[in-house]
Amino acid sequence: MKALFGEPGRNETKTMITPEKKTAKLEKPSFLKEIMAGRTMKKKMKTIGMVNIDNHDWKVNGEETTIHVKSEKVSELLEWKDLYPEWIDEEEEMDGGSFCPEMPMPEFSNYPYIDLVVAKLPCSTSKNSSRDVLRLQLHLITANLAVKRGRRDRRGRAKVAVLSECRPMVELFRCDDLKKREGDWWYFEVDVLKLEQKVSLPIGSCNLALPLWGKGIDEVYDISRLGQSTKQISTREAYATVLHSTEAYVCGAITLAQSLLRTGTKRDLILLLDKSISPPKRDALIKSGWKLRFIERIRNPRSEKGTYNEYNYSKFRLWQLTGYEKIIFIDSDIIVLRNIDFLFGFPQMSASGNDGSIFNSGVMVIEPSECAFQMLMQRREEIVSYNGGDQGFLNEVFVWWHRLPRRVNFLKNFWSNSSTESGLKNQLFGSDPPELYAIHYLGLKPWLCYRDYDCNWDIEDQRVYASDVAHRTWWRLHDSMDESLQKPCGLSEQRKIELEWDRNVARKLGLQDEHLNINVTDPRRFN
Repeated sequence: MKALFGEPGRNETKTMITPEKKTAKLEKPSFLKEIMAGRTMKKKMKTIGMVNIDNHDWKVNGEETTIHVKSEKVSELLEWKDLYPEWIDEEEEMDGGSFCPEMPMPEFSNYPYIDLVVAKLPCSTSKNSSRDVLRLQLHLITANLAVKRGRRDRRGRAKVAVLSECRPMVELFRCDDLKKREGDWWYFEVDVLKLEQKVSLPIGSCNLALPLWGKGIDEVYDISRLGQSTKQISTREAYATVLHSTEAYVCGAITLAQSLLRTGTKRDLILLLDKSISPPKRDALIKSGWKLRFIERIRNPRSEKGTYNEYNYSKFRLWQLTGYEKIIFIDSDIIVLRNIDFLFGFPQMSASGNDGSIFNSGVMVIEPSECAFQMLMQRREEIVSYNGGDQGFLNEVFVWWHRLPRRVNFLKNFWSNSSTESGLKNQLFGSDPPELYAIHYLGLKPWLCYRDYDCNWDIEDQRVYASDVAHRTWWRLHDSMDESLQKPCGLSEQRKIELEWDRNVARKLGLQDEHLNINVTDPRRFN
Protein backbone atom coordinates (compact mmCIF):
# COMPACT_ATOMS: atom_id res chain seq x y z
CA MET A 1 0.00 0.00 0.00
CA LYS A 2 3.07 2.26 0.00
CA ALA A 3 2.29 3.39 -3.51
CA LEU A 4 -1.16 4.48 -2.37
CA PHE A 5 0.03 7.05 0.11
CA GLY A 6 3.43 8.05 -1.19
CA GLU A 7 5.68 7.57 -4.19
CA PRO A 8 4.74 5.02 -6.87
CA GLY A 9 6.13 1.56 -6.22
CA ARG A 10 8.76 -0.05 -8.44
CA ASN A 11 6.24 -2.02 -10.47
CA GLU A 12 3.61 0.72 -10.60
CA THR A 13 3.50 3.15 -13.48
CA LYS A 14 1.55 6.36 -13.52
CA THR A 15 -1.75 6.20 -15.38
CA MET A 16 -3.00 9.44 -16.86
CA ILE A 17 -6.66 10.39 -17.07
CA THR A 18 -7.71 9.91 -20.68
CA PRO A 19 -11.04 11.05 -22.12
CA GLU A 20 -13.31 8.31 -23.39
CA LYS A 21 -13.08 8.01 -27.15
CA LYS A 22 -16.42 8.60 -28.89
CA THR A 23 -17.15 7.94 -32.54
CA ALA A 24 -20.03 10.40 -32.52
CA LYS A 25 -19.24 14.09 -32.38
CA LEU A 26 -19.84 15.66 -28.98
CA GLU A 27 -22.95 17.79 -29.11
CA LYS A 28 -22.28 21.15 -27.52
CA PRO A 29 -25.05 23.07 -25.73
CA SER A 30 -26.70 25.95 -27.55
CA PHE A 31 -25.96 28.33 -24.68
CA LEU A 32 -22.19 27.88 -25.04
CA LYS A 33 -21.94 30.39 -27.87
CA GLU A 34 -23.88 32.93 -25.83
CA ILE A 35 -21.57 32.42 -22.84
CA MET A 36 -18.39 32.86 -24.87
CA ALA A 37 -19.78 36.03 -26.45
CA GLY A 38 -20.84 37.46 -23.10
CA ARG A 39 -20.02 40.98 -21.95
CA THR A 40 -17.61 39.70 -19.29
CA MET A 41 -15.38 38.10 -21.97
CA LYS A 42 -14.03 41.25 -23.63
CA LYS A 43 -10.84 39.90 -25.16
CA LYS A 44 -11.12 38.43 -28.63
CA MET A 45 -9.27 35.15 -28.06
CA LYS A 46 -10.86 33.10 -25.30
CA THR A 47 -9.33 30.10 -23.58
CA ILE A 48 -11.27 26.96 -22.68
CA GLY A 49 -9.81 24.49 -20.19
CA MET A 50 -10.92 20.93 -20.92
CA VAL A 51 -11.16 18.30 -18.16
CA ASN A 52 -11.75 14.67 -19.22
CA ILE A 53 -12.92 15.78 -22.68
CA ASP A 54 -11.14 15.39 -25.99
CA ASN A 55 -10.62 18.89 -27.34
CA HIS A 56 -10.75 18.02 -31.06
CA ASP A 57 -13.28 20.02 -33.07
CA TRP A 58 -14.31 22.05 -30.04
CA LYS A 59 -14.07 25.64 -31.31
CA VAL A 60 -17.30 27.50 -30.80
CA ASN A 61 -16.87 30.84 -32.58
CA GLY A 62 -13.51 30.16 -34.21
CA GLU A 63 -11.84 32.50 -31.72
CA GLU A 64 -11.18 30.07 -28.88
CA THR A 65 -8.10 28.21 -27.75
CA THR A 66 -8.76 24.83 -26.15
CA ILE A 67 -6.37 23.35 -23.62
CA HIS A 68 -6.57 19.77 -22.38
CA VAL A 69 -5.78 19.72 -18.66
CA LYS A 70 -3.71 16.63 -17.88
CA SER A 71 -3.54 14.76 -14.60
CA GLU A 72 -2.41 11.45 -13.23
CA LYS A 73 -5.32 9.13 -12.50
CA VAL A 74 -5.94 8.26 -8.88
CA SER A 75 -4.80 4.77 -7.88
CA GLU A 76 -7.42 2.04 -8.12
CA LEU A 77 -6.15 0.87 -4.72
CA LEU A 78 -7.47 4.01 -3.08
CA GLU A 79 -10.93 3.42 -1.57
CA TRP A 80 -13.50 5.76 -0.09
CA LYS A 81 -12.81 4.39 3.39
CA ASP A 82 -9.21 5.66 3.04
CA LEU A 83 -10.56 9.18 2.56
CA TYR A 84 -13.31 8.73 5.15
CA PRO A 85 -11.99 6.46 7.91
CA GLU A 86 -14.18 5.72 10.91
CA TRP A 87 -11.55 6.99 13.37
CA ILE A 88 -8.66 9.42 13.15
CA ASP A 89 -6.08 10.49 15.73
CA GLU A 90 -7.61 13.93 16.26
CA GLU A 91 -5.48 14.89 19.25
CA GLU A 92 -2.22 13.35 17.99
CA GLU A 93 -2.00 10.84 20.79
CA MET A 94 0.05 8.59 18.49
CA ASP A 95 3.29 9.41 16.68
CA GLY A 96 2.61 11.07 13.35
CA GLY A 97 -1.04 11.88 14.01
CA SER A 98 -3.59 11.54 11.21
CA PHE A 99 -2.88 12.03 7.53
CA CYS A 100 -4.74 11.90 4.25
CA PRO A 101 -3.68 9.98 1.15
CA GLU A 102 -2.64 12.12 -1.79
CA MET A 103 -5.04 12.78 -4.61
CA PRO A 104 -3.19 13.47 -7.90
CA MET A 105 -3.86 16.95 -9.26
CA PRO A 106 -2.61 18.78 -12.36
CA GLU A 107 0.23 21.29 -12.08
CA PHE A 108 -2.19 24.20 -12.36
CA SER A 109 0.57 26.83 -12.61
CA ASN A 110 1.54 25.35 -15.99
CA TYR A 111 -1.75 26.51 -17.51
CA PRO A 112 -2.83 30.01 -18.56
CA TYR A 113 -5.84 31.79 -17.14
CA ILE A 114 -9.03 30.23 -18.46
CA ASP A 115 -12.27 31.89 -19.54
CA LEU A 116 -14.37 28.74 -19.34
CA VAL A 117 -13.80 25.38 -17.66
CA VAL A 118 -15.47 22.50 -19.52
CA ALA A 119 -15.54 19.08 -17.85
CA LYS A 120 -17.07 15.69 -18.39
CA LEU A 121 -17.88 14.24 -14.98
CA PRO A 122 -19.02 10.66 -14.36
CA CYS A 123 -22.08 9.64 -12.43
CA SER A 124 -20.60 6.32 -11.42
CA THR A 125 -17.60 4.09 -11.94
CA SER A 126 -18.57 1.71 -9.15
CA LYS A 127 -21.64 0.15 -7.55
CA ASN A 128 -21.55 2.72 -4.74
CA SER A 129 -21.88 5.56 -7.22
CA SER A 130 -21.91 8.56 -4.89
CA ARG A 131 -18.81 7.40 -2.99
CA ASP A 132 -16.52 6.90 -5.94
CA VAL A 133 -12.89 8.05 -5.68
CA LEU A 134 -12.34 8.71 -9.41
CA ARG A 135 -15.58 10.68 -9.57
CA LEU A 136 -14.38 12.81 -6.64
CA GLN A 137 -10.97 13.34 -8.26
CA LEU A 138 -12.50 14.64 -11.50
CA HIS A 139 -14.81 16.97 -9.57
CA LEU A 140 -11.88 18.31 -7.53
CA ILE A 141 -9.74 18.86 -10.63
CA THR A 142 -12.59 20.84 -12.18
CA ALA A 143 -13.19 22.88 -9.02
CA ASN A 144 -9.49 23.59 -8.48
CA LEU A 145 -9.04 24.65 -12.10
CA ALA A 146 -11.88 27.16 -11.71
CA VAL A 147 -10.37 28.48 -8.47
CA LYS A 148 -6.71 28.63 -9.49
CA ARG A 149 -6.90 29.53 -13.20
CA GLY A 150 -10.47 30.64 -13.87
CA ARG A 151 -11.03 34.27 -14.85
CA ARG A 152 -13.43 35.99 -12.48
CA ASP A 153 -16.10 38.48 -13.34
CA ARG A 154 -16.86 41.57 -11.25
CA ARG A 155 -18.86 39.45 -8.83
CA GLY A 156 -15.92 37.11 -8.25
CA ARG A 157 -17.44 34.26 -10.25
CA ALA A 158 -15.86 31.83 -12.70
CA LYS A 159 -17.58 29.96 -15.52
CA VAL A 160 -17.86 26.15 -15.50
CA ALA A 161 -19.76 23.95 -17.98
CA VAL A 162 -20.22 20.32 -16.95
CA LEU A 163 -21.32 17.38 -19.08
CA SER A 164 -22.91 14.78 -16.81
CA GLU A 165 -25.91 12.46 -16.96
CA CYS A 166 -26.59 13.20 -13.28
CA ARG A 167 -26.32 16.29 -11.11
CA PRO A 168 -22.68 17.21 -10.38
CA MET A 169 -21.66 17.01 -6.72
CA VAL A 170 -23.68 19.64 -4.85
CA GLU A 171 -20.91 19.84 -2.26
CA LEU A 172 -18.75 21.64 -4.87
CA PHE A 173 -21.18 22.91 -7.49
CA ARG A 174 -24.06 24.50 -5.61
CA CYS A 175 -27.50 24.59 -7.12
CA ASP A 176 -27.55 28.37 -6.42
CA ASP A 177 -24.65 28.71 -8.88
CA LEU A 178 -26.46 26.76 -11.63
CA LYS A 179 -27.48 29.25 -14.33
CA LYS A 180 -28.47 27.08 -17.28
CA ARG A 181 -29.22 23.45 -18.05
CA GLU A 182 -29.66 21.78 -21.41
CA GLY A 183 -29.87 17.99 -21.68
CA ASP A 184 -26.80 16.60 -19.89
CA TRP A 185 -25.10 20.00 -19.81
CA TRP A 186 -24.94 22.06 -16.62
CA TYR A 187 -23.62 25.63 -16.62
CA PHE A 188 -22.41 27.15 -13.35
CA GLU A 189 -21.10 30.56 -12.41
CA VAL A 190 -19.27 29.52 -9.27
CA ASP A 191 -18.53 31.77 -6.29
CA VAL A 192 -14.75 31.42 -6.34
CA LEU A 193 -14.14 32.47 -2.73
CA LYS A 194 -16.61 29.92 -1.40
CA LEU A 195 -15.23 27.20 -3.66
CA GLU A 196 -11.65 28.13 -2.76
CA GLN A 197 -12.35 27.54 0.93
CA LYS A 198 -13.78 24.10 0.22
CA VAL A 199 -10.92 22.86 -1.96
CA SER A 200 -8.40 24.14 0.61
CA LEU A 201 -9.80 21.74 3.23
CA PRO A 202 -8.60 18.13 3.65
CA ILE A 203 -9.62 15.81 0.85
CA GLY A 204 -11.88 13.83 3.19
CA SER A 205 -12.56 13.19 6.87
CA CYS A 206 -9.11 11.58 7.06
CA ASN A 207 -8.04 14.80 8.77
CA LEU A 208 -9.80 17.57 10.66
CA ALA A 209 -11.09 20.55 8.71
CA LEU A 210 -9.55 22.50 11.59
CA PRO A 211 -7.79 21.02 14.62
CA LEU A 212 -8.54 22.44 18.06
CA TRP A 213 -4.87 22.21 18.98
CA GLY A 214 -1.72 23.39 17.26
CA LYS A 215 0.76 20.77 16.19
CA GLY A 216 2.64 19.46 19.19
CA ILE A 217 1.32 21.99 21.71
CA ASP A 218 -1.42 21.82 24.31
CA GLU A 219 -3.27 25.01 23.54
CA VAL A 220 -6.31 26.01 21.56
CA TYR A 221 -5.63 26.29 17.84
CA ASP A 222 -5.48 29.71 16.17
CA ILE A 223 -8.86 29.91 14.49
CA SER A 224 -7.85 32.95 12.43
CA ARG A 225 -6.86 30.56 9.62
CA LEU A 226 -10.55 30.12 8.93
CA GLY A 227 -10.32 33.28 6.87
CA GLN A 228 -12.71 35.38 8.93
CA SER A 229 -12.87 36.88 12.38
CA THR A 230 -15.22 34.89 14.57
CA LYS A 231 -15.28 37.77 17.05
CA GLN A 232 -17.18 39.86 14.52
CA ILE A 233 -20.86 39.42 15.23
CA SER A 234 -22.85 38.50 12.16
CA THR A 235 -26.59 39.09 11.97
CA ARG A 236 -26.60 36.60 9.10
CA GLU A 237 -25.61 33.65 11.29
CA ALA A 238 -27.72 31.67 13.76
CA TYR A 239 -27.97 28.52 15.84
CA ALA A 240 -31.06 26.41 15.20
CA THR A 241 -32.90 23.33 16.38
CA VAL A 242 -36.17 21.63 15.41
CA LEU A 243 -39.14 20.38 17.47
CA HIS A 244 -42.11 18.60 15.94
CA SER A 245 -44.80 15.98 16.56
CA THR A 246 -44.20 15.71 20.33
CA GLU A 247 -43.29 17.81 23.36
CA ALA A 248 -40.84 15.19 24.63
CA TYR A 249 -37.82 17.31 23.65
CA VAL A 250 -39.04 20.72 24.87
CA CYS A 251 -37.00 20.42 28.07
CA GLY A 252 -33.91 19.56 26.03
CA ALA A 253 -34.42 22.56 23.73
CA ILE A 254 -34.77 24.90 26.70
CA THR A 255 -31.58 23.56 28.26
CA LEU A 256 -29.75 23.80 24.92
CA ALA A 257 -30.71 27.48 24.53
CA GLN A 258 -29.57 28.28 28.05
CA SER A 259 -26.28 26.44 27.51
CA LEU A 260 -25.62 28.42 24.31
CA LEU A 261 -26.33 31.76 25.96
CA ARG A 262 -23.99 30.91 28.84
CA THR A 263 -21.12 30.58 26.35
CA GLY A 264 -21.51 34.26 25.49
CA THR A 265 -22.73 33.86 21.93
CA LYS A 266 -24.57 36.81 20.40
CA ARG A 267 -25.96 34.89 17.42
CA ASP A 268 -29.70 34.41 17.01
CA LEU A 269 -31.26 31.22 18.37
CA ILE A 270 -33.90 29.96 15.92
CA LEU A 271 -36.37 27.20 16.81
CA LEU A 272 -38.41 25.54 14.08
CA LEU A 273 -41.55 23.98 15.54
CA ASP A 274 -44.98 22.75 14.56
CA LYS A 275 -48.33 23.22 16.28
CA SER A 276 -47.90 20.12 18.45
CA ILE A 277 -46.05 22.34 20.94
CA SER A 278 -48.60 23.87 23.33
CA PRO A 279 -48.74 27.63 24.08
CA PRO A 280 -47.34 27.28 27.66
CA LYS A 281 -44.36 25.33 26.31
CA ARG A 282 -43.88 27.90 23.56
CA ASP A 283 -43.73 30.65 26.18
CA ALA A 284 -41.04 28.76 28.08
CA LEU A 285 -39.06 28.24 24.87
CA ILE A 286 -39.21 31.97 24.10
CA LYS A 287 -38.13 32.83 27.64
CA SER A 288 -35.19 30.43 27.35
CA GLY A 289 -33.87 32.41 24.37
CA TRP A 290 -35.40 30.91 21.22
CA LYS A 291 -37.02 32.86 18.39
CA LEU A 292 -39.89 30.71 17.15
CA ARG A 293 -40.55 29.90 13.49
CA PHE A 294 -43.57 27.69 12.75
CA ILE A 295 -43.28 25.05 10.05
CA GLU A 296 -45.31 22.38 8.29
CA ARG A 297 -43.84 18.95 8.95
CA ILE A 298 -42.21 16.98 6.13
CA ARG A 299 -42.99 13.29 5.96
CA ASN A 300 -40.47 10.63 5.06
CA PRO A 301 -42.31 8.77 2.25
CA ARG A 302 -40.50 5.53 3.13
CA SER A 303 -41.47 5.50 6.81
CA GLU A 304 -44.39 3.67 8.38
CA LYS A 305 -47.17 5.70 9.91
CA GLY A 306 -46.68 6.47 13.57
CA THR A 307 -42.97 5.58 13.69
CA TYR A 308 -40.19 7.70 15.19
CA ASN A 309 -38.77 8.66 11.79
CA GLU A 310 -42.09 9.50 10.13
CA TYR A 311 -41.55 13.28 10.13
CA ASN A 312 -37.78 13.51 10.66
CA TYR A 313 -37.38 15.06 7.21
CA SER A 314 -38.83 18.22 8.79
CA LYS A 315 -35.18 19.09 9.43
CA PHE A 316 -34.98 20.02 5.73
CA ARG A 317 -36.84 23.22 6.67
CA LEU A 318 -33.52 24.52 8.02
CA TRP A 319 -32.49 25.22 4.43
CA GLN A 320 -35.43 27.63 4.15
CA LEU A 321 -33.91 29.98 6.73
CA THR A 322 -32.59 32.10 3.87
CA GLY A 323 -32.43 35.22 6.03
CA TYR A 324 -29.17 33.71 7.28
CA GLU A 325 -26.01 32.78 5.37
CA LYS A 326 -24.92 30.13 7.89
CA ILE A 327 -26.82 27.96 10.34
CA ILE A 328 -25.31 25.72 12.98
CA PHE A 329 -27.93 23.08 13.64
CA ILE A 330 -27.80 21.45 17.07
CA ASP A 331 -30.03 18.58 18.20
CA SER A 332 -32.03 19.33 21.35
CA ASP A 333 -30.46 16.41 23.24
CA ILE A 334 -27.15 18.30 23.28
CA ILE A 335 -25.75 20.85 25.72
CA VAL A 336 -22.99 23.28 24.76
CA LEU A 337 -20.28 23.84 27.37
CA ARG A 338 -17.87 26.18 25.55
CA ASN A 339 -18.31 28.84 22.88
CA ILE A 340 -18.53 27.30 19.40
CA ASP A 341 -19.03 30.45 17.33
CA PHE A 342 -15.87 29.52 15.44
CA LEU A 343 -17.89 26.83 13.65
CA PHE A 344 -19.52 29.55 11.56
CA GLY A 345 -16.21 29.75 9.70
CA PHE A 346 -16.72 26.28 8.24
CA PRO A 347 -18.60 25.57 5.00
CA GLN A 348 -21.52 23.23 4.40
CA MET A 349 -21.40 20.27 5.04
CA SER A 350 -19.24 20.24 8.18
CA ALA A 351 -19.96 17.78 10.98
CA SER A 352 -18.36 15.27 13.35
CA GLY A 353 -17.91 11.63 12.45
CA ASN A 354 -20.43 8.99 13.49
CA ASP A 355 -19.33 5.56 12.30
CA GLY A 356 -17.95 4.18 9.07
CA SER A 357 -17.78 6.97 6.49
CA ILE A 358 -20.81 8.90 7.71
CA PHE A 359 -21.23 12.07 9.76
CA ASN A 360 -23.44 12.62 12.78
CA SER A 361 -26.16 15.17 12.02
CA GLY A 362 -26.47 16.28 15.65
CA VAL A 363 -24.21 19.29 15.02
CA MET A 364 -23.74 20.44 11.45
CA VAL A 365 -22.95 23.61 9.55
CA ILE A 366 -25.38 24.32 6.73
CA GLU A 367 -25.93 27.15 4.25
CA PRO A 368 -29.64 27.96 3.78
CA SER A 369 -30.90 27.99 0.21
CA GLU A 370 -34.39 27.60 -1.22
CA CYS A 371 -32.82 25.90 -4.21
CA ALA A 372 -31.09 23.34 -1.94
CA PHE A 373 -34.35 22.80 -0.04
CA GLN A 374 -36.20 22.02 -3.26
CA MET A 375 -33.43 19.61 -4.28
CA LEU A 376 -33.77 17.73 -0.96
CA MET A 377 -37.53 17.54 -1.40
CA GLN A 378 -37.21 16.22 -4.95
CA ARG A 379 -34.86 13.44 -3.85
CA ARG A 380 -37.06 12.06 -1.04
CA GLU A 381 -38.42 9.23 -3.18
CA GLU A 382 -35.05 8.44 -4.75
CA ILE A 383 -32.77 8.23 -1.71
CA VAL A 384 -32.88 5.33 0.73
CA SER A 385 -31.74 6.40 4.20
CA TYR A 386 -29.54 3.78 5.87
CA ASN A 387 -31.22 4.42 9.24
CA GLY A 388 -34.62 5.55 7.98
CA GLY A 389 -34.03 9.09 9.26
CA ASP A 390 -32.65 12.44 8.22
CA GLN A 391 -29.05 11.52 9.11
CA GLY A 392 -29.02 8.66 6.64
CA PHE A 393 -30.64 10.80 3.96
CA LEU A 394 -28.25 13.73 4.34
CA ASN A 395 -25.26 11.40 4.25
CA GLU A 396 -26.36 10.26 0.78
CA VAL A 397 -26.67 13.85 -0.45
CA PHE A 398 -23.49 15.25 1.11
CA VAL A 399 -21.01 12.40 0.75
CA TRP A 400 -18.04 14.80 0.61
CA TRP A 401 -18.17 16.36 4.06
CA HIS A 402 -15.67 18.07 6.34
CA ARG A 403 -14.76 16.62 9.72
CA LEU A 404 -15.30 18.79 12.79
CA PRO A 405 -13.46 17.86 16.01
CA ARG A 406 -15.42 15.28 17.98
CA ARG A 407 -15.24 17.56 21.02
CA VAL A 408 -17.85 19.86 19.43
CA ASN A 409 -20.31 16.94 19.30
CA PHE A 410 -19.02 14.41 21.82
CA LEU A 411 -21.26 11.35 21.72
CA LYS A 412 -22.23 9.82 25.06
CA ASN A 413 -21.55 6.17 24.34
CA PHE A 414 -19.14 3.44 25.43
CA TRP A 415 -18.88 0.96 22.57
CA SER A 416 -15.71 -0.84 23.67
CA ASN A 417 -17.08 -1.47 27.18
CA SER A 418 -13.57 -1.06 28.60
CA SER A 419 -12.47 0.63 31.80
CA THR A 420 -9.98 2.68 29.78
CA GLU A 421 -12.69 4.10 27.54
CA SER A 422 -15.11 4.80 30.40
CA GLY A 423 -12.38 6.40 32.50
CA LEU A 424 -11.25 8.73 29.73
CA LYS A 425 -14.74 9.73 28.61
CA ASN A 426 -16.10 10.24 32.12
CA GLN A 427 -13.12 12.46 32.90
CA LEU A 428 -14.09 14.58 29.89
CA PHE A 429 -17.81 14.57 30.75
CA GLY A 430 -17.10 15.88 34.24
CA SER A 431 -14.16 18.23 33.64
CA ASP A 432 -14.43 21.68 35.21
CA PRO A 433 -13.63 23.98 33.50
CA PRO A 434 -15.04 21.95 30.61
CA GLU A 435 -12.70 20.34 28.10
CA LEU A 436 -15.55 19.36 25.77
CA TYR A 437 -17.42 21.90 23.67
CA ALA A 438 -20.68 19.93 23.62
CA ILE A 439 -22.11 16.64 24.91
CA HIS A 440 -24.59 14.68 22.79
CA TYR A 441 -26.86 12.61 25.06
CA LEU A 442 -27.56 9.41 23.15
CA GLY A 443 -29.99 6.86 24.55
CA LEU A 444 -32.57 7.85 27.16
CA LYS A 445 -32.42 11.58 27.84
CA PRO A 446 -31.43 13.03 31.25
CA TRP A 447 -34.77 14.79 31.78
CA LEU A 448 -36.59 11.48 31.22
CA CYS A 449 -34.57 9.80 33.98
CA TYR A 450 -34.55 10.33 37.71
CA ARG A 451 -31.95 12.92 38.48
CA ASP A 452 -30.29 10.49 40.93
CA TYR A 453 -28.61 8.44 38.17
CA ASP A 454 -28.56 7.73 34.43
CA CYS A 455 -31.54 5.43 33.76
CA ASN A 456 -29.80 3.92 30.71
CA TRP A 457 -28.25 1.57 33.31
CA ASP A 458 -31.69 -0.02 33.82
CA ILE A 459 -32.12 -1.28 30.23
CA GLU A 460 -29.72 -3.94 29.02
CA ASP A 461 -29.29 -2.74 25.44
CA GLN A 462 -29.06 0.91 26.54
CA ARG A 463 -26.20 0.51 29.00
CA VAL A 464 -23.68 1.50 26.30
CA TYR A 465 -25.10 5.03 26.67
CA ALA A 466 -24.98 5.17 30.48
CA SER A 467 -22.82 7.73 32.30
CA ASP A 468 -23.64 9.10 35.73
CA VAL A 469 -20.92 11.73 35.28
CA ALA A 470 -22.46 13.11 32.07
CA HIS A 471 -25.88 12.84 33.73
CA ARG A 472 -24.74 15.05 36.61
CA THR A 473 -23.27 17.59 34.18
CA TRP A 474 -26.65 17.98 32.48
CA TRP A 475 -28.46 18.36 35.77
CA ARG A 476 -26.03 21.02 37.04
CA LEU A 477 -26.94 23.09 34.00
CA HIS A 478 -30.64 22.43 34.58
CA ASP A 479 -30.40 23.55 38.21
CA SER A 480 -28.73 26.82 37.20
CA MET A 481 -31.75 27.82 35.10
CA ASP A 482 -34.62 29.97 36.27
CA GLU A 483 -37.26 27.87 38.06
CA SER A 484 -39.87 28.80 35.46
CA LEU A 485 -37.69 27.17 32.80
CA GLN A 486 -37.37 23.99 34.84
CA LYS A 487 -41.11 23.29 34.88
CA PRO A 488 -41.25 21.70 31.37
CA CYS A 489 -38.67 19.18 32.63
CA GLY A 490 -41.08 17.43 34.96
CA LEU A 491 -41.96 13.73 34.77
CA SER A 492 -45.36 12.71 33.48
CA GLU A 493 -47.29 10.03 35.37
CA GLN A 494 -46.75 7.68 32.44
CA ARG A 495 -43.01 8.27 32.55
CA LYS A 496 -42.86 7.55 36.28
CA ILE A 497 -44.57 4.20 35.66
CA GLU A 498 -42.08 3.41 32.87
CA LEU A 499 -39.09 4.20 35.08
CA GLU A 500 -40.30 1.92 37.86
CA TRP A 501 -41.08 -0.81 35.34
CA ASP A 502 -37.55 -0.61 33.93
CA ARG A 503 -36.05 -0.85 37.43
CA ASN A 504 -38.12 -3.95 38.20
CA VAL A 505 -37.19 -5.61 34.89
CA ALA A 506 -33.52 -4.86 35.57
CA ARG A 507 -33.76 -6.66 38.91
CA LYS A 508 -35.41 -9.70 37.31
CA LEU A 509 -32.72 -9.82 34.60
CA GLY A 510 -30.03 -9.76 37.23
CA LEU A 511 -28.57 -6.41 36.18
CA GLN A 512 -27.34 -6.05 39.72
CA ASP A 513 -25.19 -3.01 40.34
CA GLU A 514 -25.20 -0.07 42.70
CA HIS A 515 -27.85 1.79 40.70
CA LEU A 516 -30.70 -0.52 41.69
CA ASN A 517 -29.80 0.05 45.34
CA ILE A 518 -30.01 3.81 45.04
CA ASN A 519 -32.76 5.38 47.11
CA VAL A 520 -34.42 7.68 44.57
CA THR A 521 -34.80 11.18 46.01
CA ASP A 522 -35.77 13.05 42.83
CA PRO A 523 -38.65 15.33 43.96
CA ARG A 524 -40.27 14.93 40.54
CA ARG A 525 -41.01 11.32 41.51
CA PHE A 526 -43.48 12.54 44.11
CA ASN A 527 -44.93 15.59 42.35
